[in-house]
Amino acid sequence: MRVLIVDDELPARDKLRRLLREETDIEAIFEAADGFQALDRVAADSPDVLFLDVQMPEISGLEVAASLPFPAPIIVFVTAFDQYAIRAFDADATDYLLKPYDHARFKRAVQRVRERLERRVDAPDHTGEPEPKAVSSPSFQPLQHLLVSERSVTRVVKVDQIEWIETADNYVILHTAQAHPLLRQTLTSLLAKLGPNFVRCHRRFAVRSDRIERIVALDKGDGELILRGGTRLPYSRQYRAAVLAAMK
Repeated sequence: MRVLIVDDELPARDKLRRLLREETDIEAIFEAADGFQALDRVAADSPDVLFLDVQMPEISGLEVAASLPFPAPIIVFVTAFDQYAIRAFDADATDYLLKPYDHARFKRAVQRVRERLERRVDAPDHTGEPEPKAVSSPSFQPLQHLLVSERSVTRVVKVDQIEWIETADNYVILHTAQAHPLLRQTLTSLLAKLGPNFVRCHRRFAVRSDRIERIVALDKGDGELILRGGTRLPYSRQYRAAVLAAMK
């Protein structure tokens, strides 16, 4: 098992490293002090598991989790703030360690990780689970930022600047007015984290609903969305009702 510890506090990283070294199936331990380093280490070291602090400067652990490539490493959130617990499980975390945790609680978290890893190995697609569905719990809060790594540089993309999203093989393209960065995720996985401001209009496209200026109906229930600024996106009849509902 390859593990990445992500925490801006050195004592917290030291504790996790010490506990992890007691586990006989830990192959390698890596560390990152913030979200930017975390994504770099994920790309470079391919960890199986992240022990991820929730509250960090600039970029939160929840935003790091949303920016991980798909299929993502297994996540155990670690934090001193219990108000994040429900949001952590909304983000598909395997476990949630509340600081200060003891040795026994840590061991239970590691066992849950092992069980989830086993399910992934047994599954035909090696992910062990279907892609997440849109989160609808009362605690859910849409993300404000995504982290995008390009050519060894990680930068922040503000979610409210994304106008539409397009699939491209194993990536999605985040179309903003200034740039078109690529994020290694599936469209379904990403939309589950962005909240109701974004609606899928086609198997290849999703759009921020407040960017839609008008709808042009075509044959057989299909059509086009005209966005502010003139961009034209197709919509399929199977997504027409969702698009209309999002525009109300």
